[in-house]
Amino acid sequence: MAKHFLTNFKYLPSKENLYWAAAGGGLAFAAHPFDDDVNTALIGNTAAENFFKPGAILGEVPTLLGSASVVYAIGRIGDHPKVSHLGMDLIEAIVMSEAITVPLKYAAMRERPDGSNNLSFPSGHAADTFAFATALERHLNWRYSVPAYIFASYVAVSRLVADKHWLSDVVFGSSVGIIAGRTVTSHEAERPFPVAVTIIPGGVAVLYARNQ
Repeated sequence: MAKHFLTNFKYLPSKENLYWAAAGGGLAFAAHPFDDDVNTALIGNTAAENFFKPGAILGEVPTLLGSASVVYAIGRIGDHPKVSHLGMDLIEAIVMSEAITVPLKYAAMRERPDGSNNLSFPSGHAADTFAFATALERHLNWRYSVPAYIFASYVAVSRLVADKHWLSDVVFGSSVGIIAGRTVTSHEAERPFPVAVTIIPGGVAVLYARNQ
């Protein structure tokens, strides 16, 4: 697995990933002026705190890796190659996400809203859950992975309610996760990605092509 994971890194530098990074960076920059307002609106809202509280645990690395490992084990034990392949890609997507996110945190050294440390940017919870959802989308197609993206969004918002991240942190973290999920599956040519980013005059555009 370690060798296969290292092999994935050669697919990280790509034009498509550059576009996703540019889109994520642009959206995070646009969200930055609203960081304080969004956190002020969410923090202290009892209903929001109760609803999003599980997000802190659900989006943790052990939870996600545990879920991915169960999928992999089921595939191996039951001799279902497609299931074990999905589990392996989920594991590698999470590991790739962490490999990208952690160095960025120490490079940015942005203070968290609650002042607990300087590892706010980007959000690891958002990155990891979006990496998980993107790998699922690659295997199960868009319509079946919508719940995973809803779950990833739920976890991302939960970090704002918990006062652990700014809006721009989770926005860019989400793009990091998408890059990680796409990278570990980019060399699997069974079908093209239905979602793509392209450069247009004045910015970038996200395109979706429905596969029949």
